[in-house]
Amino acid sequence: MSHNWNHERATAHISKKLKEVSAVEILDYKRDTSLENIPVNRAYRVMAAHLYADILNLDEMLNVTDVEGVTCHRRTLRFLNLHYRAAARILAQSDIRRVDFHNQRLHGLVAKPYGDEQEATRVHRAVATAQLLIDVLAETGDDDEQIPNALVRVGIDTGEALAVNNGRRGGREPLFLGEPANMAAKFAAGGTKGIFLTAAARAAIGLKAVSDPKSTALTTADVAASQEAAQLSCDKDQIVRQWRDDLAANPIGAFEFSGHTPPLSGLDISALTPKNSRRQDALSLYADLDGFTAFVNRHVADRPGDVIKTLHVIRAEMDRVLTTDFGGRKVRFIGDCAHGLLCEGTAQTTDAAETVSTGILCAGALRSSFELSLEALEEADIDIEGLGLQIGMDYGPVTITRLGLHGDRVRCSVSRAVRSSEAEQLRCGAEETALGQEAFDNGRQAVRDLFGDTRKVANLDYNEAVEGLAEREDATASAAKAAAFSVAAPAVARSTRVEVKPYAQAK
Repeated sequence: MSHNWNHERATAHISKKLKEVSAVEILDYKRDTSLENIPVNRAYRVMAAHLYADILNLDEMLNVTDVEGVTCHRRTLRFLNLHYRAAARILAQSDIRRVDFHNQRLHGLVAKPYGDEQEATRVHRAVATAQLLIDVLAETGDDDEQIPNALVRVGIDTGEALAVNNGRRGGREPLFLGEPANMAAKFAAGGTKGIFLTAAARAAIGLKAVSDPKSTALTTADVAASQEAAQLSCDKDQIVRQWRDDLAANPIGAFEFSGHTPPLSGLDISALTPKNSRRQDALSLYADLDGFTAFVNRHVADRPGDVIKTLHVIRAEMDRVLTTDFGGRKVRFIGDCAHGLLCEGTAQTTDAAETVSTGILCAGALRSSFELSLEALEEADIDIEGLGLQIGMDYGPVTITRLGLHGDRVRCSVSRAVRSSEAEQLRCGAEETALGQEAFDNGRQAVRDLFGDTRKVANLDYNEAVEGLAEREDATASAAKAAAFSVAAPAVARSTRVEVKPYAQAK
């Protein structure tokens, strides 16, 4: 199947999405206001504490066997499911909103009690809940199934953020833009367990300032003070007992896998369960907006509507390119980052070389559409200075399923390739695209020549991806080039082409 990007299609879609947010409404969050199904042209200012919890030993589970086979994936998914069901119970009983559970990362929002004067109360409750998460997840493994307890690190910040719509076509949930959500996530990312508060969160509950709060875990006394102030209505023993009773009444069961016949865009993730999961070799792609946090901080106070417009236009076009142009499947938006999967071949056998080449063309298309989006936003008098796009990809066996109980399931796609593709994205600059080692090794010689020893390329838009691979006799790129000529469609996002070079020479 030939996949390609088209300038006219992209321009028309971007224009349509920009019109959808021509008038943006910013409202103050009121008591009991629903944050479900927020219109794309609306946002709420929400004062709250943000809690991010990161399970540190996920990679240990993914590497429990030398070969990344079914056993490894079943144990990893059971590991996540056991801990997710416990964490969901904790948040529900602590009256904390679960914003997202992305594989090993949990985002919770403490909005109650309402009011600026209640900030200390919210932070104390976030700390007490964080300790409850750490304590409970230290007892929710499964020795019989060789599932370890979870090691947890928590980051907490407090302040005002914008709540906007996150997700499309039935997968909508709130997304929080602004300093507190971003900083809590950064503080949760680290190699040591414990609870870590930003300077703002420490000040809110009267803790002394420290020179490096991201490396300074709360002491036992600090946590105890918050537990005393919060007076949570549940404790560890109660949660663990309820969790075990729930497992007995609603056992997880074995994860059963089958492949999905490509394209993956036809996969209905909402129909997946542990017994109806997907597993096949595929390419995992992470595309992240570089500089978006600084962009939000620059505009959230005086021009918050520009933040909403920019996010909506760029992400909607990224979704279209991945799914419509290249037959991929968007797994989820993670803040300003998109995670997607692509696969070429059959349900039983993936064409690795074709999949990698298609992924590279898709990455180029994403960058071309990103540039077109910036042009449209700039024409709409929006300051888009400093925004870039980082793209990371890798190849290997991936899983796609949903965790939790009926009526409260979250989508999950986890594997070594998923983890590696995220790591590849993180090593990119604002204009760079990187390949993981498995994708590099499984690609054609044209791919290896284009990306070079660093496995990283700067300014790889769609035209450069097609030309760079086709001139090296890559069959996938040659077919895309022929398709473009057959409809006489332009294939460049900008009038001035940028010469693409291996990363080592690019700057």
